Amino acid sequence: MSQYTQEINKRRTFAIISHPDAGKTTLTEKFLLYGGAINLAGSVKGKATARHAVSDWMEIEKERGISVTSSVLQFEYDNYCINILDTPGHQDFSEDTYRTLMAADSAVMVIDASKGVEAQTRKLFKVCVMRNIPIFTFINKMDREARDTFDLLDEIEKELGIATCPVNWPIGSGKGFQGVFDRQKSCIHMFSDTLKGTKEGATKEVSIEDEQQLEAIIGKDAKELLLGEIELLDGASAEFDIDQIQGGKLTPVFFGSALTNFGVELFLKYFLKMTSSPLARTADIGVINPTEKDFSAFVFKIQANMNKAHRDRVAFMRICSGKFQAGMEVKHVQGGRTMRLSQPQQIMASERKMVEEAYAGDIIGVFDPGIFSIGDTLCMSNETFKYEGIPTFAPEHFARVRQIDTMKRKQFMKGITQIAQEGAIQIFQEYNTGMEEIIVGVVGVLQFEVLKYRLENEYNVEIRMENLPYEHIRWIDNKHEVDIAKLVGTSDMKRIKDLKDNSLLLFIHAWSVGMTLERNKGLILSEFGKN
Repeated sequence: MSQYTQEINKRRTFAIISHPDAGKTTLTEKFLLYGGAINLAGSVKGKATARHAVSDWMEIEKERGISVTSSVLQFEYDNYCINILDTPGHQDFSEDTYRTLMAADSAVMVIDASKGVEAQTRKLFKVCVMRNIPIFTFINKMDREARDTFDLLDEIEKELGIATCPVNWPIGSGKGFQGVFDRQKSCIHMFSDTLKGTKEGATKEVSIEDEQQLEAIIGKDAKELLLGEIELLDGASAEFDIDQIQGGKLTPVFFGSALTNFGVELFLKYFLKMTSSPLARTADIGVINPTEKDFSAFVFKIQANMNKAHRDRVAFMRICSGKFQAGMEVKHVQGGRTMRLSQPQQIMASERKMVEEAYAGDIIGVFDPGIFSIGDTLCMSNETFKYEGIPTFAPEHFARVRQIDTMKRKQFMKGITQIAQEGAIQIFQEYNTGMEEIIVGVVGVLQFEVLKYRLENEYNVEIRMENLPYEHIRWIDNKHEVDIAKLVGTSDMKRIKDLKDNSLLLFIHAWSVGMTLERNKGLILSEFGKN
């Protein structure tokens, strides 16, 4: 096996998904702690002076205690090279999460033990199923009162339609949480509440066969309950099947507490053995195998002003095959040009490290002078192919945006255009007025707040927003065959254009879409834009 193939095989690239407040960012921090990437884990909430989570790097994230943008974190652990894609849990930033899942090979689903499957978990899970991504479940916050374990598993199976296979099993919860039973090793790992933000202390292991010692440690009632649950579990739960797991049909389930560190390293060790090395990707010429092709990658995220000192744009790309070397010439397929990727770097949230080489499975950031779009493919200059596109989700909320100081028009346009190119917002113009009137569309209303904050803090531009009543947007797929100006619409229809001069229609009511199609024979409308 060549060194090149060895390097690819040791890569593990996964996304962490959850409903807000399930403990996803805390779990990410603890992974970094075990990988030696940080020395003290940050708190996601807390006073202004508190240490913030590494993955929450934007000022607004630190102020609000929420993740609003995906971040990329790389570290080494136990001879694996791990790329974590930490995603926003809040539904208003779900579009960023969807795109990030396109760059992952598997997903870790974090569930709050007291709340079970929540709305956002369900939504993100569906994206994973669509892509057949293997899903690993970490049921968190066992150090607090939790729901019945069998009920939690039953809910995952019914709500998400995936079989569960517990790899370990909790002994109690809340103040009565004593540890977990490891089904593969047939032993118990005892819980100890260690100092928050530090590595787990020595975990005591007790064989399940040694009933006397077991009873002495956890008590007679807990022992009898555990032995009864294990017997029930062995008869009722799905068999461990690695093929089913890697096909996204079976989720291994782990229990623990990210805040106190218990069960985190245990989970990490099992997860790394069960998840796969970088997967093949589909392109327009067929399936691209990571070890059989030279360098290729696709852009899944663009971020402006990650660091105020830099004032630059970074295009994040997932390397899909081969080896990347700094200074190499690559082809930007959509742009139709050969180029050198400048300032290649690996990112630890907002921290940057220049890289000389990277392999399939890795995520790298490159300086973007304004030429990349989300979904773009890069490959070697002697090849031409495109990876599957990343869909643009239809905005559900709209507002008219104006800068307060008319002298700052240039800064306003620069800022709003750069933020739009990241994909978090979409900007449109009135059909016949040019760029004087800017309409912003977002998937979640909190994005308006982020836009206002970023324009003020990064571009020094104050804006005024006027909410618009539209809720439905449609792209006109056959714009060359219809005269947009002569379309017979409904009273609530509005004609607009996007930045690529595509014609779109806005509607207040869903029924207006069908009525407009009826009144204009041959008109073709779609809910998704094409990247």
